[in-house]
Amino acid sequence: MVLFSSLTPVFIAVICVLIGIILKNTRKSSKKEKSDTKNKPESHPWVDEDLRDSTDLHVEEDDIDEEWQGLDENIAHVPFSAECYSEDEMIKRSKEFYELLNKRRTVRFISDEPVPKEVIDNVIKTAGTSPSGAHTEPWTFVVVHDPEIKHKIREIIEEEEEVNYRKRMGDKWVHDLKRLRTNWIKEYLDTAPYLILIFKQVYGRLPNGKKKTHYYNEISVSIACGILLAALQNVGLVTVTSTPLNCGPRLRVLLQRPANEKLLLLLPVGYPSKDATVPYLTRKPLDDIMVAM
Repeated sequence: MVLFSSLTPVFIAVICVLIGIILKNTRKSSKKEKSDTKNKPESHPWVDEDLRDSTDLHVEEDDIDEEWQGLDENIAHVPFSAECYSEDEMIKRSKEFYELLNKRRTVRFISDEPVPKEVIDNVIKTAGTSPSGAHTEPWTFVVVHDPEIKHKIREIIEEEEEVNYRKRMGDKWVHDLKRLRTNWIKEYLDTAPYLILIFKQVYGRLPNGKKKTHYYNEISVSIACGILLAALQNVGLVTVTSTPLNCGPRLRVLLQRPANEKLLLLLPVGYPSKDATVPYLTRKPLDDIMVAM
């Protein structure tokens, strides 16, 4: 107190101003650090890059129609009933369905033998029965049969896949894939009668041009893909699930898909070739995948 009493009022005022400036700059610096931390991209394993699209798909709030975008508010509800089976029949059907799907394998050797288009239509209609967030049905199934387009797809994928194997994926991943005898050469993209490319619609469009929110679009489309795999197995066709790494934007442009669609999965579809082989693999037992409480 003695020290401050000996100072002139002007000098004290100057000191107070300087202290205020220092505190203000400190707060700004602290806020900037917090902001930088907040804005810093969340760290993801680089393997998530397979779904990255250079197109800006962020939905601005001003571009969203605030009105209810889903089903009619007064949509009618109709009676529902399901098949009722005896306990024995339920057990029998559950076993048969399991045995059917347990035969499903990833097959990379696909015949060029023609597949009826009606079969493809039906399996995709089956995939379209999938549940979706607020019944937005945010999926597009692009079916490619044209040999020229299939070959262009192969060229795009093999070009990126060679870079993936040589530079991006890392020694461990490449080593693990050697056991499955797979590399960047994808002959099945030419030989398979059909390529089915599944796009998720990140948002939709309303008649007035506003963007329509697609709730849980990736989960919804992923469920549809699972149903599609089951439908293909049911008709005796094979496929290999493929998420073409770093190919999404180029394939979207090639197939003339709009900016709101992002490639989720590519399925070459056909019959297995006569000399097809698959790795000898086993699946986890029930006790390892189910927790009962």
